[in-house]
Amino acid sequence: MKLRALRLHNVKRFAGRGVSIENIGDGVNVLAAANEFGKSTSFEALHALFFQPHSGTPNSVKLLRPYAGGNPLVEADIETKDGAFRLTKQFYGGRYARIIELGNNRLVAQADEAEAFIANLTKGGAGGPAGLLWVRQGLTGIEKRSTSEEESDRRVRETLLSSVQGEVEALTGGRRMAEILMACEEALGRLVTPSNMKPKAGGPYKDALDEQDRLAALEQQLSADVAALRDALDRRRIATRRLAQLEAPEEVEARREEIKVAEEASQAARSHRETLLAAEAGLALAVEQHRAAAVASEQFQNALDRAGQLERRATASTQRLDLAKARHADARAESDRLQAEMQAAEAGERQALEDKARLDAAQDARDAAERFDAANDRLTQAEAIRTRLETGDALLATLLVPKKALEQLEDLDLELARLSAVQSAALPSLRMVYANPADTSIALAGKPLTHDAHQNFSGTIDLDIAHVGRLTIRSRYVDDAGQAIAAVQDKVRMLLVSVGVESIAAARQRRNIAREKSDALTLDRQLLGQLAPDGIETLREAVTRLDALRGDRLEIKFDASAIIEALRSADADVVASRNAVREARPMTDAAHQEFLAAHAAHAELQAELRALEATLGASSQRPAKVMQIDGELQARRERLLSAEAAVEPLRARVQDLAAAELSLKRVRAVAQAADQEIKLNRETLADLNGQIRTQADKAIEENWQETKDLLTAATDKAHRYEVEVKTLDRLRTALTSARSSARDLYLKPVITELRPLIGLLFDDITVAFNETTLLPKTVLRNGQQEEVERLSGGMREQLSILTRLAFARLLARDGRSAPVILDDALVYSDDDRIERMFEALHSQSRDQQILIFSCRQRAFSRLGGNVLSISDWSPP
Repeated sequence: MKLRALRLHNVKRFAGRGVSIENIGDGVNVLAAANEFGKSTSFEALHALFFQPHSGTPNSVKLLRPYAGGNPLVEADIETKDGAFRLTKQFYGGRYARIIELGNNRLVAQADEAEAFIANLTKGGAGGPAGLLWVRQGLTGIEKRSTSEEESDRRVRETLLSSVQGEVEALTGGRRMAEILMACEEALGRLVTPSNMKPKAGGPYKDALDEQDRLAALEQQLSADVAALRDALDRRRIATRRLAQLEAPEEVEARREEIKVAEEASQAARSHRETLLAAEAGLALAVEQHRAAAVASEQFQNALDRAGQLERRATASTQRLDLAKARHADARAESDRLQAEMQAAEAGERQALEDKARLDAAQDARDAAERFDAANDRLTQAEAIRTRLETGDALLATLLVPKKALEQLEDLDLELARLSAVQSAALPSLRMVYANPADTSIALAGKPLTHDAHQNFSGTIDLDIAHVGRLTIRSRYVDDAGQAIAAVQDKVRMLLVSVGVESIAAARQRRNIAREKSDALTLDRQLLGQLAPDGIETLREAVTRLDALRGDRLEIKFDASAIIEALRSADADVVASRNAVREARPMTDAAHQEFLAAHAAHAELQAELRALEATLGASSQRPAKVMQIDGELQARRERLLSAEAAVEPLRARVQDLAAAELSLKRVRAVAQAADQEIKLNRETLADLNGQIRTQADKAIEENWQETKDLLTAATDKAHRYEVEVKTLDRLRTALTSARSSARDLYLKPVITELRPLIGLLFDDITVAFNETTLLPKTVLRNGQQEEVERLSGGMREQLSILTRLAFARLLARDGRSAPVILDDALVYSDDDRIERMFEALHSQSRDQQILIFSCRQRAFSRLGGNVLSISDWSPP
C-alpha cells in the first residue's frame, strides 16, 4: 500500500477549513515546514483514518475535533496491487465511511464494509504497521512506555519474526538439560511405549486401566440388576393400587352417566348453532353495507372540505405569482442595463487591445508565424467537435425517455408479474394420480391428463374418461386478478404511446443508448474545453490575429505610452462592469427562481382543483348529492340495527357446540382408556410377580455397593497415571524444542536487514537484541559494550529509525507493505549523522515509500526526494 494524497477538513487547528497534501510519490517524500503548520495534525488524522472506527469517539478522535466543534473529515488516496482507492471518514455528526475506486469513480464499500476494507489493508490494526513503522513526534520507539503499548508492539514483532515461544527458556542447553531429559524419558518408559505413547503391557499404568475396565463392566451389570428390581417393586405397587381404583362399582357407573349427559348436551348445542350462524350471516352483510356507505359519505365530505381549502389558497397563489412576475421583470431590466455597460466597456477594451496589438505586432510577427499553424489546427478540430456536439444534442433530444415515465413502466411491469402470480395461485386446480403412470385414459380438452401434475382451470371444464364417460367440473371462482391485469396492461399501453416506444424493453434500450450518447458528448465537451478553453470564437480571433501578425514588421507612428495607459484604463472599466454584472446576477437568479416556484405552485393548485371537480361534480349538484349519500347511509344504519336486534337474543343464550362435542369425545375416551388400562394392569402384574420372585434370593444391592467402592479406587489410580504421562510428555516436548532451536533464530531476519543500514551510519558496530522485547538492547563498538538506554539521544533515535526500516522490509516481504511515516523523528542528530541517515533513507526507498514531516527546514532541504506542501482544499 502506498499513500498518494491526504486531505483534512475541520480537524484541530484547521477549524472550518480544509487542507490537503497532494502528489505523494514513491520513495522519500518530505514535508518541511515551520511549527504549528499542521504536520503533526496530518499525522494524527491519518492515524485516525486507518485505525479508528468512524462510529466511535475515543480519545484520539476527540482530540481531532476543533474547540469550536464540528465534524472532522479525513480523506486519503492510496494505491494497492488491486488499484487506486479513496478512503474517506467523517466523525461525529453525519458520521460515515466509504471507499471509492478512483479509476471509475465506483463506490466500493461504505459503513462497516468500508471499515473491513481498511482493516484488511493494515492487517493488524494499530498494533501492526502503525506500531512498527509510524513514529510520532517526540518518540523513538526504544524509550520506556506503558506496559500495554510495549506488550502490543512486542506481539506484533513476534508474529512478524515467527518468534520461538517456550515455558522453560532458562533451560536451553547444558548438562542440566541432558539430565532432565534422561530422567523424563526413563519415567515415561515405565508407563508407556516410546513409539506411540500407548500404555505399556505389564506396566503399572496398563494394569490400572485393565482393573478399571473390569470393575466398570461388573458395576454396570450389577447397577442394571438393582435398578430393574427396584423398578419392578415400584411398578407392582402402583399397578395394584390403580387396578382397585378403576374396577370400583361407583367409578364404572359414573363413567356411563357422563357419556349419557354429554350426548344430550351435544345435540342441543348443534341445533342452536345452526340458527345463530344464519342470523350472523345477515348481520355481517348489513355491517359491510353500512361500512361502505359510511366510507363513501366521509370521502365525499373530505373532498368538499379540500376543495374549499384549495379555492382559498388559489387566490393567494395568484397574487404571489403576479408579484413574482413584477420582481422578475425589474431584475431582468437591471441585468440588461448592466450587460449593456459591460459590453460597452468590453468594446473599449477590445479597441485598446487592438491598439496595443498593433504596437506589439512588429515584435510578435516572428512568433505568430510559428504559432499560427498550431492554433489554426486547434480551431479546425474545435469546429468539427462543435458540429458533432450540435448534431449529437439534437439526436439525444429524440432519444431521451422521461425518467418518471420509465419508472412508472417498470413499476407497472412488476405489478403485472405480481398479479399474474396471484391469479395463478388463486385458480382452482386438479391433480390425477394414475394407478399405472403409463395409463393416461383421462383427457382434458382433447389432451391426455398428465400423471401426478397440478392443472389450473377456471369456469367449466370437461374430463373425458375412457370407457366411462365425461365428467364436468364447474368452478365459481371470480377472476378479480384478470380485471386488474387488464387495467394495468391498458396503463402500460397508454404510457408506451405517450413515450413513443413499442415496449418496456425498447424504452430501456433507448435510455441506454441515450446514456451512451450523453457520455460520448461529455467526452467531446471535455476535448472541446481543452482545445478551446475560452471558446471557439476566442480561438478564431486568436487565429485571425496570428494570421495578421505573420506579415511584415509594422512601424508604429503613435504614442506607445498613451496606448498602454488607455489599455490599463479599459481593463479597469471591464473589471468594474463585470463585477457589477456578477453582483447583480444572484438577485436576477433569485427573482427567476421565485417566479418559477410561484408558477409551479399555482399550476399544482389548479390541477388538484380540477381533479376534485371530477369527483364532486358541478357546484350546483353537490347539495343534492350530499343528501343522496346521507339518505343511503341512514337506510344502511337502520338495516344494521335490525340485524343486530335479531342476533343479540341468540348470542345471549349461545351454546358452545365445540365444547359439547369435545366433552362427549372426552368422556367416551375416558371410558375406553379405563377399560384398556384395566387390561394392561392385569398383564403387568403377572409379568412383575414372576420377575420379583426370580431376583428375591440374590444379594444384588450388597454386591453392587462393594463393586462401586472398588471401581472408585481403581479410577483414581488410573487417572493419576494419566496425568503423570501427560505432564512428562509435555515437559519432554518443551525441553526438546528449546534445545533444538538456537536462541537467535527468530532474530536473524531483522538483524540481516539491519546490518547494511547500520554500516551506512556507523563504523565497526554490532547491535544485540533483547530476546523479550525484540528491540535493540546493547551495541558493541571499539570493543566496548554499551546499553541502549545509556546512548546519546541522537544515536538512540537513529538506531530506532534504522530498526523500523528493517521491519518495513520484513513487512513488505510478508506481503504487508506499508509506508514509513516519521513525524519530527530526527531532532537530536548532528549534521553529519543526518546526511548519513538521508543516505540510508534513500537506499531503502527504492522499493519502500517513506514520508518525513519535519520543522527543520534548512537541515532537511538536503534530504532530496519529493517535496510536499500543504494547500487549501474544500470537500466536494
